Amino acid sequence: MANKPEFKYAPMFQLGKDTTEYRLLSKEGVSVGEFEGHKILKVSKEALTLLAQQAFHDVEFMLRREHNLQVAAILNDPEASENDKYVALQFLRNAETACKGILPFCQDTGTAIIHGEKGQQVWTGFEDEEALSLGVYNTFTEDNLRYSQNAPLNMYDEVNTRCNLPAQIDIEAVEGDEYRFVMVAKGGGSANKTYFYPMTKATIQNEGTLLPFL
Repeated sequence: MANKPEFKYAPMFQLGKDTTEYRLLSKEGVSVGEFEGHKILKVSKEALTLLAQQAFHDVEFMLRREHNLQVAAILNDPEASENDKYVALQFLRNAETACKGILPFCQDTGTAIIHGEKGQQVWTGFEDEEALSLGVYNTFTEDNLRYSQNAPLNMYDEVNTRCNLPAQIDIEAVEGDEYRFVMVAKGGGSANKTYFYPMTKATIQNEGTLLPFL
């Protein structure tokens, strides 16, 4: 075991510093308790539902200020063509229309995807996925959004769920007393068909065989 490597742990997904500008939705449904000398963050079902509902509403109708400023900068860019400026202006006008909360930014309102990192000192006491799914359900059934999800009835037939469920929800346990989320509406075709081709390692290591395969 002379060549045994040194153990070094690193998170699977390493993100940079979070500079997101957050806003307070409500102080209801969140409290602090204590267990065996440690502070415990208690989160209610209603709080998670509200969070998911508001998050997906904002995803469908709003863009971040920083994004809009970057698009607007194209209008004053000396290297931008007239076509570039026209497209940028249409993006901004689309954003202005969408932020009123009636017509979404894109007609493909997508699949609701939620990635959560639940601190080990966070206590809920219920099925977190159910509470988050209810928030997704509320947004898509109460706002003017298209339903993208189909559910199988049997091997050959499927039907639209008419509420955009199910959502893809993945929650992992992490250290600390925070409950962090990333919520995304994945568009571009929610029921993509995938083909799987098992090939040998040699196929992808050689440009002469990889390119014809692709």
